[in-house]
Amino acid sequence: MIKHYCLLLTAALFCGHSYAQRMNIKPAPYPQTKKGTVTDTYFGTTVPDPYRWLEDDRADDTKAWVQEQNKVTQAYLNQIPFRETIRKRLETLWNYAKYSAPFKEGAYTYFYKNDGLQAQAVLYRQAEGGEPEVFLDPNTFSKDGTTSMAGISFSKDGSLAGYQLSGGGSDWTNAVVINAQTKQVVGDTLKDVKFSGIAWRGNEGFYYSTYDKPKEGSQLSGMTDQHKLYWHKLGTPQADDKLIFGGAETPRRYISAYLTEDERFLVITAANSTTGNELYIQDLSKPGSAIVNVVNNMDNVHYVVDNVGSKLYIYTNLYAPTYRLVTVNAADPQSGKWKNLIAKSANVLEISTAGGKLFAHYLKDATTLIQQYSMEGKLEHAVTLPGVGTASGFSAKKKDKDIYYTFTSYVYPSTIFKYNVQTGKSDVYKKSGVQFNPELYESKQVFYKSKDGTRVPMIITYKKGVVLNGKNPTLLYAYGGFGVNLTPSFSTSNIVLLEQGGIYAVPNLRGGGEYGETWHKAGIKMRKQNVFDDFIAAAEYLITHKYTSKDYLAIAGGSNGGLLVGATITQRPDLCQVAFPAVGVMDMLRYNKFTAGAGWAYDYGTAEDSEGMFKYLYQYSPYHALKPASYPATMVTTADHDDRVVPAHSFKFAARLQEMQKGPAPTLIRIETNAGHGAGRSTAQIIGQETDKWAFMFVNMGVNPTPALPGREGAKD
Repeated sequence: MIKHYCLLLTAALFCGHSYAQRMNIKPAPYPQTKKGTVTDTYFGTTVPDPYRWLEDDRADDTKAWVQEQNKVTQAYLNQIPFRETIRKRLETLWNYAKYSAPFKEGAYTYFYKNDGLQAQAVLYRQAEGGEPEVFLDPNTFSKDGTTSMAGISFSKDGSLAGYQLSGGGSDWTNAVVINAQTKQVVGDTLKDVKFSGIAWRGNEGFYYSTYDKPKEGSQLSGMTDQHKLYWHKLGTPQADDKLIFGGAETPRRYISAYLTEDERFLVITAANSTTGNELYIQDLSKPGSAIVNVVNNMDNVHYVVDNVGSKLYIYTNLYAPTYRLVTVNAADPQSGKWKNLIAKSANVLEISTAGGKLFAHYLKDATTLIQQYSMEGKLEHAVTLPGVGTASGFSAKKKDKDIYYTFTSYVYPSTIFKYNVQTGKSDVYKKSGVQFNPELYESKQVFYKSKDGTRVPMIITYKKGVVLNGKNPTLLYAYGGFGVNLTPSFSTSNIVLLEQGGIYAVPNLRGGGEYGETWHKAGIKMRKQNVFDDFIAAAEYLITHKYTSKDYLAIAGGSNGGLLVGATITQRPDLCQVAFPAVGVMDMLRYNKFTAGAGWAYDYGTAEDSEGMFKYLYQYSPYHALKPASYPATMVTTADHDDRVVPAHSFKFAARLQEMQKGPAPTLIRIETNAGHGAGRSTAQIIGQETDKWAFMFVNMGVNPTPALPGREGAKD
């Protein structure tokens, strides 16, 4: 009966491409966006920037524009008759207890839990043999649930904890120290910390990094160019914190610090871009010891992952585009003395440590393989995973013998496993409570050829038995930049698409790191067009093989992926029916003028680099590339507190898109208030945005989603 119902349900979805028109769903007139006369000149070329005024997020006219745009967007979305049905379905799907993998600090085991629809996950702790108790509840930090905890770090003995608070998703945080036993605040709250962890040294204090707060212009969009590493001694004012690294003598854009587990070495990484870093160490066992440079250039990536006495274990891609693990004596740590412990291979390597062991995480065609090694480099176990997907974790203290990891895929809800280091055996620790039956769905990997013949992998997920007739609503999602790996992961939101007979597809584009640094470099600077070509080829593959068609295809991506979507619809406005550029980098001539944007130059290049680089950027920059055309139905999304990719990118792009749209499809911008680049959003904000995404997508495809049969996802065929 259920199988038969599903087939009837799928057949009933497609009510014709004119659904939105038949329902008379259309946007109200767009706000009249004024145009200025600002221009810039690059190598003799004058570039107009008529919407430059929208870069000032403090200005009253910008605030008024945001309000008017949101009114138009919400008025449009309010007309969609099934919008609330989707919201209720998402709330039902989301309403189950969600747990993180546990971790041990001092005498307690800690874990995060969200009861279901709580705004933020709550941090619990549990003593041996005791009952769980609330340790920190971020839901009490603000009335609307938009103040989140942006990380926590415990001192080695577990008696002290430092956690960071982010307001409205901002990257600027405040750091609070508490006595972990009494939960009482210790000392003053540190203000204006950014892009930093908290690195404890005993119980004396900790290291942290931050920038000087911009003195002129917007606090959210002002440039933050020089990172500084400080030492904060507990009980002293922040104004007395000691500068350890950075500043005028060693200016660097990104600086991070951490201690080895035995607290013998302070490790400092320093960089001016998002790829490559210098490496420094300081032997804290020797009072007054100097900070020693290990690698003095930023051409490659290097991290100290562990030490045994004076032996350092360094993870690097020097002479190894897919990475390797080397060892060296800290007394003479230069790269010429490095010795391979785990050599490079065809698969990309990542390293974690737990239980006194090394865990090699290999990426094979964007899926995970795990091997356990001794500290001497002997292979001990190949970890048996429950399927093809993504395993994360395998990180714990040296004394821990039972550790935890999480496994997931596009059809395997995130499940926590307990792993015994001695035996190499895994047991299910916590199953997901989501209403989803994996047996009804399948996920397969295909390989397709891009424009230049490059072989690119893509994973396609859908309900078993779906007919490939070109009429399946499909969401194509990608990123393609900064060496970031897109590996399989379960999405509760995607159930709404899959249970309606829809298809979810994720290609691993060049610019990412799925095949190492060579793959990354094939999609940067004057090779960035490769990324767009890979994405367009993925869409064409889906259309050619009848998974979908232009009329039922949506494309989506966020941040660098928002740039990807923006560039794609300007180059191929005929490719898809719907587009979702989220928090995107849209002005490629000015991205480096805001916050830490200058650090993205390794991937993008800048308009100031050379005439050739300027012309290349100018050609594909989504904001500048818009011309009068019939564009797909587009909902740009951003947030008013995004201080990483400032909302001005999306503001300017949306204003110009509305100006240039010559077709009937809506071009809207949805601006989340009291939110940032993505991290720390409340559950209500996430559900709200996902509701609007699916509603906008379905209505513009002419799809009328039918409510799911109660209990259908949990049933067996």
